[in-house]
Amino acid sequence: MTTPQDSTPVRPSRYVAASQVLMAACLAVMAVAVFVNVVLRYGFGSGVAASEELSRLLFVWMVFIGAAAAYPAGEHMAFTSLAGLLAKRPLAFGALTALIRLLVIAACAMLAWGAWHQVVVGLDSHSVVLGYPAALLPLPAFLCAVAIGVMALIELIQRKPLDLGHGAEVE
Repeated sequence: MTTPQDSTPVRPSRYVAASQVLMAACLAVMAVAVFVNVVLRYGFGSGVAASEELSRLLFVWMVFIGAAAAYPAGEHMAFTSLAGLLAKRPLAFGALTALIRLLVIAACAMLAWGAWHQVVVGLDSHSVVLGYPAALLPLPAFLCAVAIGVMALIELIQRKPLDLGHGAEVE
């Protein structure tokens, strides 16, 4: 990742770096589990039933870890046409920024509420093969919603302006 001004590399924060390590670990375990399962299934006519369950669980965790890590980097999808037009009007731009952050917090609250209910429901049931609590599937959605909601609330309190540059490519 580089800054747009001087093209010098930007070192990710330790939280982003930790999330990248966690995602890489999830991906590595998934790849090994699926590879071993494919080799066993096609080479020896048997397979590891736990491979599919483990891969599904790790994929869900990887996606939500990535979503939480992408928020502070400005890598979520953004429609900045209106904000770009209002960037030269500080009062309107500030109001739009606050509205966007409030909408993000509201969406995170709804996601966290629904995910928490699924966590509670999942406490009483277990996965078929591995036997882990089914609450582990919606738990990353809850944690991600809380993390993004807290980050948006901090940005709202600090009155941090919207980043119209974005870390990802803009179309």
